[in-house]
Amino acid sequence: MLTEFGKAFIFILIAMVFVIGLIFLSKLIRPHRPTKEKLTTYECGENPEGSPWIKFNIRFYVVALIFLIFDVEVVLLIPWALGYKAFGMTGFLVGLIFLALLGLGMAYEWRKGDLEWEKPKVQPPVIIKQPKAEVEEELVEV
Repeated sequence: MLTEFGKAFIFILIAMVFVIGLIFLSKLIRPHRPTKEKLTTYECGENPEGSPWIKFNIRFYVVALIFLIFDVEVVLLIPWALGYKAFGMTGFLVGLIFLALLGLGMAYEWRKGDLEWEKPKVQPPVIIKQPKAEVEEELVEV
């Protein structure tokens, strides 16, 4: 007799076989007519420019993470806005504290400059060349 874990295992096994089988079946029956245009990188209807293996500026990742953090926190405000009356003044004050912390976090990110899109000025390295006479004198002294 199967236990509950055995039933769950069989269910997962059947699901995996079903998914793998459908992927294999779709590979068998699909048309395979690659062209140069189909094999290029797709960029939302725009013609691709340059290599797809470029390095993105770290600013894009920082802004994406900041967006995710604040987006998730704002989503948590929806249930509070709908039901804070049921919790009385305590629920209202907890929500205000949460909003104050969100505002402080946003002010911190703004002050830190992570929300700015201006590119930082790149300063090329400076190589100071010594005259040959000084280099030869140093070599002779050693």
